[in-house]
Amino acid sequence: MNSLFDAAEQCLSACRIEEKLQLTQQIALAWYQGCLSYTCSNEPQLIGEPGRPEKPLLVSPGEVPKRRLGTPSGLIALIHAVAHIEFNAINLAWDAVYRFRDLPQQYYSDWIRVAVEESHHFELLRGRLVELDSDYGELPAHNGLWEMAVRTAFDPMVRMALVPRVLEARGLDVTPGIINRLRQIGDEKTIAILEVIMRDEIGHVAIGSCWFKYICAQRNVDPEQTFIQLIRKYFSGQLNGPFHHAARRQAGFTETELAEMACIEVSATSVQQ
Repeated sequence: MNSLFDAAEQCLSACRIEEKLQLTQQIALAWYQGCLSYTCSNEPQLIGEPGRPEKPLLVSPGEVPKRRLGTPSGLIALIHAVAHIEFNAINLAWDAVYRFRDLPQQYYSDWIRVAVEESHHFELLRGRLVELDSDYGELPAHNGLWEMAVRTAFDPMVRMALVPRVLEARGLDVTPGIINRLRQIGDEKTIAILEVIMRDEIGHVAIGSCWFKYICAQRNVDPEQTFIQLIRKYFSGQLNGPFHHAARRQAGFTETELAEMACIEVSATSVQQ
């Protein structure tokens, strides 16, 4: 029986978009049909960069095109930025599968499901770009999500805390506002895509919350205290609000966590000022 971890590595390494999307579907089907084992004798290797197409050009966050929705180019820039996040999220999901071993079988099923849904989101957004006479890769993008994946590769507890529950959860905060702005310009097609993404992303962040709390319980550490400690360590002066409390509660955040994050966000704002 082939190894799930070898299959995940193959998908991570794929550079062509079509290949990565096809492998995602094939590996997921093989897993759910019971054709892949989750035992492997090889230790996971640090993946400095996953397979990606030559474009988009990766730049610093400040060099990414502005997203002014009042213009066609601004709308394309917005959709391209979200598409890039979703493409990165495919790699992040497969890395969560490949990198962390000896977890319950449900952990791998959960992250495979995330990879499949992220690939669907990417295809929807790419299709919308094509409708607007553009395509993924035609604008530069930044690599912040994957950089945090590298920084958290040493520990699944830290990964679950900081990638799904901080970086990816930011989408829960900002997407409703983007939808409202799109409604003002009558872009119902993009709104429909973002509503699908918003619904699914609540589930993805909830998966991160679930496995973060599971690992905390295994290590006999308090999840609320540990989460806040990790935010202070890795995001000192950088936590952005405001937070969408209702969506975050659905995604597994506690009232204590939300209150502490608000305090950190206020502190971060004062530092920036």
